[in-house]
Formats: sequence, structure tokens, C-alpha cells
Amino acid sequence: MKRALISVYDKEGITEFAKNLSLLGWEIISTGGTSKILKDAGVDTVEVESITNFPEILDGRVKTLNPYIHGGLLYKRDNKAHVKTVEDLHIKAIDMVVNNLYPFEETINNPKSSYEDIIENIDIGGPSMIRAAAKNYEYVTVIVDPKDYNKVLNELKDHDDTSIETRKYLARKVFNYTAYYDAVISDFFNGEENIKYPERITFPFKKVQELRYGENPHQSGAFYKKASEVKGTIASGNQIHGKELSYNNINDANGALKILKEFDEPTIVAIKHSNPCGIGCGENLLEAYIKAFECDKESIFGGIIAANREIDKDVAEKINEIFIEIVLAPSFSEEATEILSRKKNIRLVQIEDIMKNNYEELDFKNVLGGLLIQDRDNKLLIDDLKVVTKKKPSDEELEDLLFAWKAAKNISSNGVILAKDKATIGIGLGEVNRFWAVENAISRAEDKVKNGVLASDGFFPFKDSIEILAKAGVSAIIQPGGSIKDKEVIEEADKHGMAMIFTGMRHFKH
Repeated sequence: MKRALISVYDKEGITEFAKNLSLLGWEIISTGGTSKILKDAGVDTVEVESITNFPEILDGRVKTLNPYIHGGLLYKRDNKAHVKTVEDLHIKAIDMVVNNLYPFEETINNPKSSYEDIIENIDIGGPSMIRAAAKNYEYVTVIVDPKDYNKVLNELKDHDDTSIETRKYLARKVFNYTAYYDAVISDFFNGEENIKYPERITFPFKKVQELRYGENPHQSGAFYKKASEVKGTIASGNQIHGKELSYNNINDANGALKILKEFDEPTIVAIKHSNPCGIGCGENLLEAYIKAFECDKESIFGGIIAANREIDKDVAEKINEIFIEIVLAPSFSEEATEILSRKKNIRLVQIEDIMKNNYEELDFKNVLGGLLIQDRDNKLLIDDLKVVTKKKPSDEELEDLLFAWKAAKNISSNGVILAKDKATIGIGLGEVNRFWAVENAISRAEDKVKNGVLASDGFFPFKDSIEILAKAGVSAIIQPGGSIKDKEVIEEADKHGMAMIFTGMRHFKH
């Protein structure tokens, strides 16, 4: 008679599976709560204590850590020495393990969990048992996912055993499962000890969905989210209308959220290809939308809009005048939802806590053969500004300069932002030459540039950019400073009666 050891935290489908396994002639071994559920359902069950000849001890911390369990799992059935050893020690084969682990992830995500609760939900016996079974997959079937119950039962009914291909598939799932489980635990302890860059690092992410394709149709892709729940992110959003998000949708939406979180007042951010094509702040969201739209009426078409206030009827009607891929907001009024849902191709994503910005997360970027990791760029130093020109900016100019500085922090380098009345009017970004970025911003601002202000994510290496900004009518500039040509740049600004502020901090975004 073949034997299966069943001990699961997630009891979904387990009684039906065990009943069918018993009908196929398998002996069921079980522990604690699982054993009680199976017996109550009428499944004959052998207590694990009768196999180990040892009681569960230490409040259940030790129950399957025993040679009679691991010997029965790990011996090679076609190795004469192994077979003799288990026979001499009266160890019987265990041919299947059905197990899933204590809910550590759910426990750390529950604000009511105490530290003791968290520690007690670190499973020890379960990972040891399923790893042993997975290592010996040539002979042992191991199931950690209730979705695989029917697959295994169907094979047993047809062939009296699972195929080697199925056992290998199940073993692969075990090692993915335990690696993720351990990564969540290690991430927790790194956080407890405030270890930013541990000697070895594994990121625990869980698949949300496979994507139709990646950045381009010839690339495959998938979307994963962190094990620990992070509020105010695209991963925590609730899509209330529209088809599934694509790779580019998710990436662009994330870019929109990063910019949106810089601003406290009613704000609209319009994004195209992960860069802003318009940002506006206003007394209300409708005013903010109009400002963002006016920055670039063409590029916003087919873009993404993020709002930090509820989308109401008036804003929804404006949005519906053009084609927009996605609207992100903390909430949508009933009227707004009805208006926007008239278009089947728009996606509406509700993100609670959309203004949450106190993340301790790291930014990381994949490179060939490695990984780059850094702090999030969450500093602005707007309390330590230095006016370096003879002319000081007016209160209105200073307000616009700070608005532009927040925006410039979030565009691809080299990048500059032209702004007026807390709205972007011209954006130049992603250039290898800062002068070209300035030229592009001026060109895109057209006649709105006069009396506008400019923010640059990095210093000006030459005075040529200041010359064309002055000629266009720009009245004030904010930039990091730090160039060997700073003196010439300041003198050029003074020559044209412009105000200039140094922040002492650059914001490259590559």
C-alpha cells in the first residue's frame, strides 16, 4: 500500500482529495488540525505520532522532523544499500507529501499581528519535508498547490502512479515556493535590522498576471507585486473598468504615480512613454486638468492620466473629449464612472492612499549579468535654496520654480521643464546635450514661454542655454549648480536680468 503524508495550512479541497486518494487504496498519514478535519470527513487517517514513535512537542514546533518521516521520503527505491538501511531500521516509504506552509506572508501583512505571531508563523517542518520530497522527485510526488490535486488524481486513476514529468513539474513548484517563502522571511528580518544592502539578496515577488506581450509584441512579459502589501501603488490598485493592463500601461502608470506623489494640491499628471507630456496644479482638479492638457494637446492623446483627487463629472467629461488609455485616481464619482465607462478601451484604476509617499523601497535596475540597486530619489532640498544672481525671484516665480523643480526631478535626463502658473508649458527631456533639451522645451512652449521659469535636472555646462532662454523671455531658472562654468552662467543670467537659484542637488533619471 502506498502512503501519503497530508499536513496543510490551506485546507482548500483537501478533504475531497484525501477521500479520492483513500478510494484508490492509499494510506493517509496526517498531523494535528488536518488529521481532525479528515477524520471528521470520514477519511481513515493514521496519526504521524504512530509513525515517528514520538509525540508532537514544543507547541507543534516539532512533529515531522524525524528519521521515520525523512528516511521514508529520501531513500532511493532502486538503491540496494538505501533499501537495506530503511528495512533494517523499519522505516516505511512515504510516496506522497501534500503540504502548504504556515501563512507568514499573511501574518506580516496583518497589522494586528504581534512580533511573536510573526515568529511562530515561520514554518520549519513543512519546508524541510517538501524539500526532501522534491529532491527525491524520481520516486515521490509532492503537492503544495491545491490547483494540482485534480491533475494528480487523474494520473493516479489512469496509471496507478504519477509520471516522472509530473513529479518533476511538482518538484519545481516546491523549490519556487520555498525560495519565495524564505525570501519573504529574509526581507522581514532585513527590515527589522534596517539592512539596506545585505550580503545576499532575494526579492520576494508574486505573479499578478502574464501579459499579452512585453515592451514590444515580440517580447513576452509578466507583472509581479511585492509580498508585503504596498499601498498607493499600481500593484495595489483596483481596476474598475476596461481590459487588462499591458506592460507599457503598467510602466507608464507607475511613472505617473511617482510624479503625482510630489504634489499636495489638486494635480493632474499626463504621461506618454513613462515621461510627462503635461503636469498641472490648480484650485480644483478641473483647473489642473486644463493646465496639463494645454501643455501638449497632441501628445496626451492615447496617454495616461493620474489625479490625486476624486474624478468628478466635470473632469470626466473633459477626459472623454479625447482618447485616453488609463485614468488613475483615488476614487471616481458615480457620474464620472458612468461617463468614462462609455468608452470600452479606457481603463479606470482606483488607487487608495494614492498620495502615500513614505516608501522605504529601493530602486533597482537589471543590467546584463547583474543588478543595480539604489535609494529612491526622494529628496528635494527645497529648504536650502541659494539665490546666486543679483535679481531674486518674485514670490510667484519662486512658486513656479519649485513646481518646475519637482517636475524636472521625474523626467529622463538630460531634462528641463518650462513652467508658468504651476503648469508645465514646455518639456525637453532625454537628450544627450542639455542645450538641445532647452531648445526643445522652448519650441514646444511656443508663445507661452515669455515670463515662464525653467528647471534643469542637472547643471548648465555652458552659458549658451542661458542666452536662448533669455532671448525667449524666461525670467527665472532653478538648477543644481556645480559646473566649472557656474561663474559664466551666473554672469549671463545677470546680464539679462534673470533670477537664478542653485539647489546644490541634481536629479538625474536614467
